[in-house]
This record gives sequence, C-alpha cells and structure tokens, in this order.
Amino acid sequence: MNDQPLVVTPGNYPRAMRIVGEEITLLASGGGKEAYEIFFQQGPQGSGPPPHSHPWDEAFYVTQGEVEFGYGDKTQLAHAGTLVHLPAGTTHWFRFGKEGGQMLSVTSRVGASRMFAEFDREIAPDKPDLDALVKIANRHGMTVGG
Repeated sequence: MNDQPLVVTPGNYPRAMRIVGEEITLLASGGGKEAYEIFFQQGPQGSGPPPHSHPWDEAFYVTQGEVEFGYGDKTQLAHAGTLVHLPAGTTHWFRFGKEGGQMLSVTSRVGASRMFAEFDREIAPDKPDLDALVKIANRHGMTVGG
C-alpha cells in the first residue's frame, strides 16, 4: 500500500479513457486490502452504461448537470450536489442528462480501472463491439444486463 499523500491537479491528470461516449479519468487508486478507486466521469447527453452489476460498491457524486440513475425498479434524477451509493451486486445504469454532465465516482476496491483501461484499449468509443465489451466486463466480474 502506498502510504504517501496524493495530490492530483488538472495539470497532471492521466489521459481520459474514452468508453462508449464517456470520458473517465482515474484520479486515485488505493492499495492494500482496504482499497478504493476515484474517477472523474463526464459525458454528453444520453451517454452511460447499460444495466450492469459488479462485486464492488460504487458511489457517484454529481458535480455538473444532471444524471438519471436506474437501480432495481427505481429511477432517480440526480442534479449537481447529489450523491448516489450503489451496494455491490446492485443492477444499475445511468444516463447523462440534457447538455451532458460530470460526476466523481468511487469504488470500494481496486479493479474497475483495469476494466476501463481494457475497454479504452479494445473497444471503439463511437461504434462499440458490444459482444467484445461484455466479454471484457465478464472477465472483470461485471455482469451486463438486468
């Protein structure tokens, strides 16, 4: 585990990963068994993942615009300043609203960044091969679909 302080400024962000219309920037990846990851996500109106679940908790804090979240049989329109926490195993999806949006997301373990990096490397962001995307997701413990 890296026990050094971490400061990330816009000038030293890593390259944003382009994943099916969205841009995802890894801001921090914790180490050790109590690990986490923090991402900055932004996307145009209508972008976002299909219904999916994974074995890690995920929390989203909307910083700009609005994002519609779906989980179970519920939907929630989240405006800037809203936090949405989804426990591990919860099937969920989201869509960036009118004029797009931005949010921070935090996972309860390391791993999503490796999956996102593989999506970025292997899946065309504008015309994705959905079968390939599902195979990559499954390798990382994510299930796509309701």
